[in-house]
Amino acid sequence: MANEQIDIAIIGGGVSGVYSAWKLKKQFPDQKIVVFEGSDHIGGRLLSVKPPEIPYMTAELGGMRILENTQKLIVDLIETLNTELPAAEKITLYDFPVDEPQNLAYLRGEYLRLVDFATRPDKVPYNMSFLEEGNGPGTIIVNAIEQIVPGITNPDLTEDERREMAKVASFDGLPLYHWGFWNLLYRVISSEGYQFAMDAGGYDSTLVNWNACDAIPWYLSDFGISPKYKGFTNGFQQVPIALAELFEKDGGDVRLEHRLLNFDYTDGQFTLNFANDQTIIAGKLILAMPRRALDLIMPDSPELKRIQPLISSVTPRPLFKLFTTYANPWWRIAGYTNAEGKFVPVQSGRSVTDLPVRQTYYWPNSDGTPAVNGRAMLLASYDDGNNIGFWDGLRPQRSAAWRAGLSHAKIADPFIGDDDQKIDGKNAAPVQGQLNQTWDEYQAPRRMVAEIARQLQQMHGLDYTPLVKSAAFRDWGEDPYGGGWNSWNIGIRSWEVRDKITNPIAEIPLYICGEAYSDAQGWVEGALQTAEIMLGKFLAPSANAKQTNNVSQLQPS
Repeated sequence: MANEQIDIAIIGGGVSGVYSAWKLKKQFPDQKIVVFEGSDHIGGRLLSVKPPEIPYMTAELGGMRILENTQKLIVDLIETLNTELPAAEKITLYDFPVDEPQNLAYLRGEYLRLVDFATRPDKVPYNMSFLEEGNGPGTIIVNAIEQIVPGITNPDLTEDERREMAKVASFDGLPLYHWGFWNLLYRVISSEGYQFAMDAGGYDSTLVNWNACDAIPWYLSDFGISPKYKGFTNGFQQVPIALAELFEKDGGDVRLEHRLLNFDYTDGQFTLNFANDQTIIAGKLILAMPRRALDLIMPDSPELKRIQPLISSVTPRPLFKLFTTYANPWWRIAGYTNAEGKFVPVQSGRSVTDLPVRQTYYWPNSDGTPAVNGRAMLLASYDDGNNIGFWDGLRPQRSAAWRAGLSHAKIADPFIGDDDQKIDGKNAAPVQGQLNQTWDEYQAPRRMVAEIARQLQQMHGLDYTPLVKSAAFRDWGEDPYGGGWNSWNIGIRSWEVRDKITNPIAEIPLYICGEAYSDAQGWVEGALQTAEIMLGKFLAPSANAKQTNNVSQLQPS
């Protein structure tokens, strides 16, 4: 039987893939455009599920928020989608809380409130310099960045203006892109100040040694310049699901569980070989994939081997999330009595610790309000970077599931709580559309839940361990993702690679897009940015002939 022939093949059903498909189908309504997704759902690293017995909450096992004041592409996309979606499916947002003053910081065995960083610096158990004392972790890093690139923290600057400043800035005679962020920070703040910023900041991978030219504007947008976070009433995954459904409505084709093994380009067409023994012939190919996914198909894909230096210009950063549910929001009792004698409960945002659990979010209701009574949920651990090594013996191997042809790891010894026993195979209706997943598909390892519960008890100063009703877990370090986000390597001129990789070989209609090679790594905004750059080249092929094919020119000099 002859192999199926299509006009445009898009590999990857994350945001960049379905967004590109949606846009291209409007541009070329008569062409056969197919999205091939290796897993069993649309959304990539956006994964929204409903916990059992709590229909008024939506757990975000993947991306969970946007920056409304700096991320124009996703804000505009939501507005556009809402003009096409029926009233019941419109995408609505709520204010996403993060650092509330009454929340906890359990550091070096000391119980603090976040407000104590500024009001009671003597309680903070770090031997910082007098310039660092009395500041929170974000302020310490922002002040350091101002010393490195004077003027870049001016709140009147735009995101693009900060990036341009970083591109031309130098420190100690070297351009910023030749510096690691950690190396630079150690030049301007104390080691204790750095460790406090790392511990109290909650993340392990944001302050490590990645390209300082990219890290500095990235950090200022995410943590430094009055960020305004928004969460999604019905889950962030609603965005790619809506894109996929609108693409199909226009005549596009989405095929799940189509794992690409390799491809080659011969006689003006691509031959795509899939794990289900299907072979597809395509005129043009878009790889909407992160670095690790590209690495997995590279050995038998000659065109990818040609651009290996471009692909390896970023590093995947591991990240996992584990949600737990409870009979009531027990964390409220961890509040305190203020100077006016009023009890202020812990109820929203996050608490942080230097324990391996690192960050805990008191998850809001779907309208953004805090849980006050009844069933409640925690993002019990939001963990990244080297710190996740603590959990290595308590979770599945990261490559095993993909080698076995599975979308994600199946847990050999799962946690089974009271609410899990009520699941009958029809648990928790999908957030929207038939392409979504359910909570019970993401069981958590039993020993991991037990250890996280123990650390939550310690972190909150309790004399008992709250009973977990159910748990869900997703490790984004698993293949084919390799990490929850990607960061630019030291020595890379990212702005050149970002543009080059979208159509890396001028004479071949091969395109690449996704968060990994963007200015907004770790954000959907980055996926949309590279998709837009790629689409500009896709729709103007004559301009591509002017670009250089010398990949080595984009490497460290």
